[in-house]
Amino acid sequence: MSVRGWLPLVGIVVCVFVFNMSEFMPIGLLTGIASDFGVTESAAGLIISVYAWAVAIISLPIMLLLRRMEYRRMLLLCVSLFAIFQMMSGLSNDYWVLMASRIGVAVAHSIFWSIATPLAVSVVDKGRQRFAVSCVAAGTSIAMIVGLPLGRVIGLAMGWRMTFFLIAAISVAVLLFLVIVFPKVENPGTFTLKRLPEVLRNRTVLGIYIALILIVTGIYTGYSYIEPFLLDFGGMPEGLVTIVLTVYGIAGILGSMLFTRYYGRLRFRFMLFAFAGNALALALLNPSAGMTFAIMAVVAFWGICATCFNVSFQNEMLRASPSDATAILMSMFSGLFNVGIASGSMLGGYVTDTVGVGNIGFAGAILAAASTVFVSLYLIGRIRSSVANSPSV
Repeated sequence: MSVRGWLPLVGIVVCVFVFNMSEFMPIGLLTGIASDFGVTESAAGLIISVYAWAVAIISLPIMLLLRRMEYRRMLLLCVSLFAIFQMMSGLSNDYWVLMASRIGVAVAHSIFWSIATPLAVSVVDKGRQRFAVSCVAAGTSIAMIVGLPLGRVIGLAMGWRMTFFLIAAISVAVLLFLVIVFPKVENPGTFTLKRLPEVLRNRTVLGIYIALILIVTGIYTGYSYIEPFLLDFGGMPEGLVTIVLTVYGIAGILGSMLFTRYYGRLRFRFMLFAFAGNALALALLNPSAGMTFAIMAVVAFWGICATCFNVSFQNEMLRASPSDATAILMSMFSGLFNVGIASGSMLGGYVTDTVGVGNIGFAGAILAAASTVFVSLYLIGRIRSSVANSPSV
């Protein structure tokens, strides 16, 4: 591929980075938001959980509404909405205006994550498709490394509103870049609501969704409370906690590289490694908490496995989707992923309040192990016996 041929993929990956950065940044801004609006930190935290539930609820309906729209136009629409609502977040002078603007961002998020991976695959040559998927994962990992600390630094220096203005400005620049470089991508537009029950009777698709909810809930039972776990249970200083979380994000980039190299040859072994690895890493959080190098090794392994799961399952979703239903099924994938995030956060909070934050890893490991058993005993068999309706990635 020529240099110009790579530019559409570059645009998608930059969007992935910006959309994820927007999702992670508010975590480091809750104290400032709560103080500014005179609400509790838990009330400010609802901005994050409502965002996740909004994505979960609206992903499918909005993609059904837009099912006939050409994909380039859809991409430009969602990036435009994203920039507008980020600006609205920065201008918010009331808690409920900020909440409404975050729901607006969630609408853009729902559209983007329904089409991001399919578009990344569509704009590269056939032999580069696994690389395109891994690039999307790498964009997420880089956002995890940069997003939260950058948002916190800007928020402390210039106020939390400036973080949203920064994202809005970057979004406008990305939008202009996409207008110039992104090609027209036809949307078959033949999928109708009447076909949804038929698609959902596909046992491979249902199996992917069940495993997805289990593993994501397990991962976020631990990850949602990893900061208080390291601080309160592990006794780490704040600076070291930041380093450990950065290690998680860096390890995710390595996970995307492993996917590119090994998934094609070791498809099912790779998938089992990703699921079982998450269960093992979660189970080892508690025993390794008091040892700096041990917990760093566990978190690094966890970051690798979390990314390996994500990219391999996005690939399986693309394989299992009829060509005219890819965006619809990916919208459900994105929505259910956010169900897992919200459910994991709730479960992690319950575990923290009842048996202590030191046990969040054990609780998450149970769900991750259940998902591993399900994938091993059912899903892989279904995938092997099914006939792929779309080209392999």
